[in-house]
Amino acid sequence: MAQLLKGAPAAAAICAGLAARSESLQARGIAPTLAILRVGERPDDISYETAAMKRCEKTGVTAKRFLLPADCSRDALLHAVRQINGDSTIHGCLMLRPLPDPEAEWEACGALLPEKDVDGITPAALGTVFTGQGSGYPPCTAQACLEILDHYGVPLEGKRAVVIGRSLVIGRPVSMLLQRRNATVTMCHSRTENLPAVCREAEILIAAAGQAGMVDASCVRPGQTVIDVGIHVTQAGTLCGDAAFDAVEPIVGAITPVPGGVGAVTTAVLVKHVMEAAEKCL
Repeated sequence: MAQLLKGAPAAAAICAGLAARSESLQARGIAPTLAILRVGERPDDISYETAAMKRCEKTGVTAKRFLLPADCSRDALLHAVRQINGDSTIHGCLMLRPLPDPEAEWEACGALLPEKDVDGITPAALGTVFTGQGSGYPPCTAQACLEILDHYGVPLEGKRAVVIGRSLVIGRPVSMLLQRRNATVTMCHSRTENLPAVCREAEILIAAAGQAGMVDASCVRPGQTVIDVGIHVTQAGTLCGDAAFDAVEPIVGAITPVPGGVGAVTTAVLVKHVMEAAEKCL
């Protein structure tokens, strides 16, 4: 039986002391505030928004929602971003993605002020991730993967890591973060030849392809640590990840559950970034 790398203990460790930091800021006239920008009514967006707002409430961060219809114009989207940019009481922005219009999404990401980008969506923040230089924040989910590994004492230096997925949200950023910690990283995707064999070479396997059950028993071996970033709704209405948990868990050494794994840590990283952004205003 694999060790379950539950997200709640790691999230609690990240959030410890954030409420006190918020009180200290508020005593000096600064209320840490997060803007949540959502376009449309996608259930997964609403679920993440709800979780983020609950985390904000527990840690002394104010959340302001900016809600737009799925068919909103590009001008309306950019107007919302400009509102967030121009509001000095807002310290960070969470833009729920993907947006219905990919081109509008890229434009909106570029329009957000880098100092309010707490989820690594602007070119400046991604530049920090890829160069190791600058003050931008990495994407929260990518950082959450490393927070879990660190919390459970999984060594990274010199280890072989395989990342399945190459998006700018998780795959590429988490690959760079792992390399900065001196892991040897192989980045794979749905077209990688003989993917199961490549996955079995890893000591640390990050599943972030966005395909339910893509990582099955053929992709793993005993002793591996599996971080499952995927989250999907089954036909039965339950949640599952990119890893076929029932097939993978009996084989590997450790694995994050879905739900109850990376997601809880992602919201903790988000509020930590907001707190740090608010503190920079001092």
